[in-house]
This record gives sequence, structure tokens and C-alpha cells, in this order.
Amino acid sequence: MVCEAPDLPGWLADPLGGYGWRRSDVGRSGGSVFRLTGKPGAPDLFVKHGAGSVAQDITDEMVRLRWLQGRIAVPEVGHFLAAGEEAWLVTTALPGRPAYELLCEDAKLTAAIVDALAAFLRRLHAIPVAACPFASDHLRRMVLAKARVEAGLVEEDDFDDARAGWSAAQVYAALEAHLPLASDPVVTHGDYSLDNLLFEGGRSTGGIDTGRVGVADRWQDLAFMWNCLGEFGEAAQARFLAASGAAVDPAKLEFHLLLDELF
Repeated sequence: MVCEAPDLPGWLADPLGGYGWRRSDVGRSGGSVFRLTGKPGAPDLFVKHGAGSVAQDITDEMVRLRWLQGRIAVPEVGHFLAAGEEAWLVTTALPGRPAYELLCEDAKLTAAIVDALAAFLRRLHAIPVAACPFASDHLRRMVLAKARVEAGLVEEDDFDDARAGWSAAQVYAALEAHLPLASDPVVTHGDYSLDNLLFEGGRSTGGIDTGRVGVADRWQDLAFMWNCLGEFGEAAQARFLAASGAAVDPAKLEFHLLLDELF
């Protein structure tokens, strides 16, 4: 949606001048995401802005993007400011469109896109765990999930069909029933959905929305993407797991799908 530029901190007004502003329909709760285009001789950009917990999310994304540079294809950080309760993040815009849009448009692309989704994940998961300073393991996420349940922040009417009608407390209890859960730690994306890998000319250009990147069990990513691909058929799901080199683990699949319901 085309919009006017928001009130910007003084230091951002000059570098962001001359752009056309468009608010993203897919934004973060409580925050704003804008795509900037049309400035002659300048690259397209994304601007994220938020306050409170959203400002912390934006800060988390900034530090992870900087760490990921040179390790895997992600946007570059141009400008960042955290002041008071607010944070502003300006990044380059990767070329291309989300995998989800392309899958919806042309079923013939399914095999190539699914293979690329798996290839990106293999590269990410191959980054040495010892090099990663961020932790996103399931026990840490369960602490956050429990706090969300107790605060009434979980959207119970948005659960997957398999858990339709459940309460958030029931989901959390089902999670606990899976513990202890053996972990196969890798560097994970943490929000590996069909909206978060971009394609242009039949090739992946990189991943976005990296604020949850950290060391966790590999099924945290595998389960989330497997679930997203369910809209496009069981064959797509099976191909993704095979291309990822992952043997099916029903217990971990169920656990991480349960965990995701609480975020």
C-alpha cells in the first residue's frame, strides 16, 4: 500500500529522501514494515520500525543479519538506531518474490522451489554451531511460550486444524509430554516459512526475517517448512524432507508444530 514517509529521526531523513514508500501488508505485530523504491541510482530498501518488544525483535534481527553476512545470502544492514523504546532498521531489499507466491501461481515450479528450500536450509544448518553466538533451543522457547500462555497472548483461534478447539494450556501440556527431547543442534532460521525465502529467475536470492536465528534442533526448521508445504500436497512435503536429507522423526515433527502454535 502506497503511503507517505513516517516521521523519521533526523539522521535518516537524508539517506531515505527521494524514495517512494509502500507499507508492507505482512508486518510484525505492533510495528511497521516499509518497502522503499524508485530512487534513481539507489537500491530498493526495507525499513522496519517498532517500539517496546517489537523494538527488541528488530534489534535481534539486526545483530543476526550482521553475523550472517558472508555465511549465507541475507539482506545487508544499512542503518540501525535503538533509542528509548524505539528501534529503526534499514536493510537492502533482496531481489525476487517469496516462494509462497510462486507456488500459488504455477504448480510446475513446485519441484524446483522445494529443492531450493531444502538446499538453503542445508547450507544454513552446515554453519558450525561453535561459531554461532545465538541460542534458540526448544527449552528456551518453551520458557517464552509459557509466559505467552500465562499472559493470554496466544491466538487460540489460529491453531492448525489438528489442534482446532484446543486451549493454549492444552498445547503447552502436550509439549511437556514430549520431554525430555533429544536435540540435534544446528544453526536454525527459527521462522523458516514460504514467505521467507525469495526467488528470481528460478533461483533463490536469499532468506529474510532472521530475528530468530540461533542454535536449536534442526527439526525446528524442518517441521515449520514441512507444515507450510502441506498446502501444496504430501508429495511436496515428502520431497522437501528427502532433499533436506532428514529421516522422518514423528515425535520431533509433532513437538515443534506444537511449539510453533504458541508464537
